[in-house]
Amino acid sequence: MNQNLTKHTKVLIIGSGPAGYTAAVYAARAMLNPILVHGMEPGGQLTTTTDVENYPGFAKVIQGPWLMDQMKDQAKAVGTEMIEDHISSVNFKSKPFEAIGESGKKYTADSIIISTGAQARWLNLESEKKFRGFGVSACATCDGFFFKEKTVAVVGGGNAAVEEAMFLTKFASKVKLIHRRDKLRAEKMLQKKLMDNKKIEIIWDSVVEEIVGDENPKNVKGLKIKNVKNNNISDLKIDGLFIAIGHDPATQLFKDQLKMDKEGYLITKPDSTETNVPGIFAAGDVKDKIFRQAVTAAGMGCMAALEAEKYLAS
Repeated sequence: MNQNLTKHTKVLIIGSGPAGYTAAVYAARAMLNPILVHGMEPGGQLTTTTDVENYPGFAKVIQGPWLMDQMKDQAKAVGTEMIEDHISSVNFKSKPFEAIGESGKKYTADSIIISTGAQARWLNLESEKKFRGFGVSACATCDGFFFKEKTVAVVGGGNAAVEEAMFLTKFASKVKLIHRRDKLRAEKMLQKKLMDNKKIEIIWDSVVEEIVGDENPKNVKGLKIKNVKNNNISDLKIDGLFIAIGHDPATQLFKDQLKMDKEGYLITKPDSTETNVPGIFAAGDVKDKIFRQAVTAAGMGCMAALEAEKYLAS
């Protein structure tokens, strides 16, 4: 391969997942011949979600990885060029915009759609990795349904953790909220709702040391938790664990080039996917910390492609 290879496109899509693939479908159908650059594991967070019941159009339960494969194949079928590469630097200060891949390839583009997504923060325990998808989850709206009449625990103390705990009471018979401090960071109104809910018990000043479970079939049975004040370790019987300590958007690459909030989410204009740089659009979890659903990400991917088309036409 010629290392000086430069590829030019009208629309460059950085990142896959529902946002990137949907943007690609719309851009390709608008005859814009988009190039989509994805990393080693295309498909984003949905590839780590097994059963998907809330994506419209499927009466039966579908698998997250299958849904992403379908979207990828659809984007390809209508004319998207897919390239596996890792974008290591970008220049949005002059036109055409530039993105440099680790492969040494340089991509130039008249418009760019960013759909690099976000990752849930994890506790980074060995046992957590082992049971991820088998009783350990970072998404109550995705997986809460599977814990009907069971006991679950949520780790965290912010709005997300409290909302997850509240949501889980629809299914679980008991929800234990584990927080490392002696007070919550969540909004007061949410805290009041939480305290009023008989199904929820808060375990203060505690951290998860280990997740315990069976090997075959793989499932979670309990936790070892440590009290941070006296270092006592105790056992807690649960059927599922939800980690709600926040998400990190994949936006390091765009620091100093695009406006973002203090958590690193890209800021777009109201009712639009356009960033502060005209011609650069952001779709999906990279700009959305509220909904974070596959269907909303796909919707934004559609918006971004339509906005890019309009931008290019003018």
